[in-house]
Amino acid sequence: MKYVLKSEQLVLFFFTVIFFPFATNLPWYFYAGLFFAPDLAFIGYAVNSKVGAIFYNVLHHQGIWMIVALIGFSTGTEWLLGLGITFVGHSAFDRIFGYGLKYFDSFHNTHLGIIGNNKNDFR
Repeated sequence: MKYVLKSEQLVLFFFTVIFFPFATNLPWYFYAGLFFAPDLAFIGYAVNSKVGAIFYNVLHHQGIWMIVALIGFSTGTEWLLGLGITFVGHSAFDRIFGYGLKYFDSFHNTHLGIIGNNKNDFR
């Protein structure tokens, strides 16, 4: 099942890369420049695991960014459409490598399973 989920995210990632220039007239560097912006959510982990998980999950939740893209499309706000597509692509990219939405107890505990070298710490 893990490989099915990863392949699904791979398709979604490539879809965002291919779809972006057709959906918007934004330059390619908009996508490339903002692609890793959701990772700024790691700043929340400087406070504690719960705040970090909340920041991370908001910036990596595909549903939120699909709604943002839909609002951008519906209102003709091209930068909002581009932002939504870009952040969905980033989230899919992360999930290809097993980085899912975070639980409050640790960065390593995700909805896709435990990540990192110390998997026994969570059993």
